[in-house]
Amino acid sequence: MAATLIWISLLVGLLAGLGGTEIQQTTLHPLVGRVFVYTLDHDAFLQLPEHVAVPVTYHAHLQGHPDLPRWLRYTQRSPHHPGFLYGTATPEDRGHQVIEVTAYNRDSFDTTRQRLVLLIADPEGPLLPYQAEFLVRSHDVEEVLPSTPASLFLTALGGLWEPGDLQLINITSALDRGGRVPLPIEGRKEGVYIKVGSASPFSTCLKMVASPDSQARCAQGQPPLLSCYDTLAPHFRVDWCNVSLVDKSVPEPADEVPTPGDGILEHDPFFCPPTEATARDFLTDALVTLLVPLLVALLLTLLLAYVMCCRREGRLKRDLATSDIQMVHHCTIRGNTEELRQMAASREVPRPLSTLPMFNVRTGERLPPQVDNAQVPLILDQH
Repeated sequence: MAATLIWISLLVGLLAGLGGTEIQQTTLHPLVGRVFVYTLDHDAFLQLPEHVAVPVTYHAHLQGHPDLPRWLRYTQRSPHHPGFLYGTATPEDRGHQVIEVTAYNRDSFDTTRQRLVLLIADPEGPLLPYQAEFLVRSHDVEEVLPSTPASLFLTALGGLWEPGDLQLINITSALDRGGRVPLPIEGRKEGVYIKVGSASPFSTCLKMVASPDSQARCAQGQPPLLSCYDTLAPHFRVDWCNVSLVDKSVPEPADEVPTPGDGILEHDPFFCPPTEATARDFLTDALVTLLVPLLVALLLTLLLAYVMCCRREGRLKRDLATSDIQMVHHCTIRGNTEELRQMAASREVPRPLSTLPMFNVRTGERLPPQVDNAQVPLILDQH
């Protein structure tokens, strides 16, 4: 009874502790068409003291769902590195979304939860109809998500484009685009796609990079045409053969909605289908189709029968071509075979004369055996 009371008190205390735990809540304001990055830092998330390295992993999901929304991604290099929630919201994602994040302390096995309230709205300012996407092979996605490397990339890209109004639209890992995991060699990176938008038109340098001549050079394994100085080097190694430009300044024509008609085709002088079909007799075609193969098969059968039955040499001709000694030998073997068959059919017949021990071929005289017939040889001289 006392043990039961102890377990009940422990359970009540545990439930009371869980009920009194307050979940941290943070309100964020992502914008449609702009990249959103939120850093899951160990110190700020778990409120750890300074200079304390603790391995922590995270699990994030949409409230009421097991996974994140389709526009949001999560990445973390290792438990000793911070995690990142990043992505670009679409117009369909406008509104209110709640992301629940759970942190796991791998040393003490403690868990901490945090709730992120996302208020997704449209951005203010001019639209960004001119968009360019670059493949940066010298960085991983975790190295570009912080604000400092992203700002450095926009500043360096300002030397190739109109500076001041460049904004990040999307950041995607090259592995999410079908890229391969690099070998564990120093200096090898996974690569990251960075999409930048601007209200200013593309510069002449970017247009030349995406020109058909540059694409032809890339197909031959040569570097593309670059008429300006590469201000992104050496901090960012861009694959200029994978640069894509999208111009949304000219609206696409709307698809025409088909108008339903009355179902009657208009008169066309070039299409005059026949109104009546002439009667045809298919008897001749059927006879030709069936009789011709039958006649051919019959001729082949007659030819085979003539070759096999009518072209034989004959038994008389064969016997005349055979020597007398061979014929006598054959007849002897045949006679002996018939005699053995008769003996096998009736066991009471006398023994053959040829098997008696004292048999005279010329006179036919014979003497009764005085010893066992099986022990007497056929030729007495063998004694």
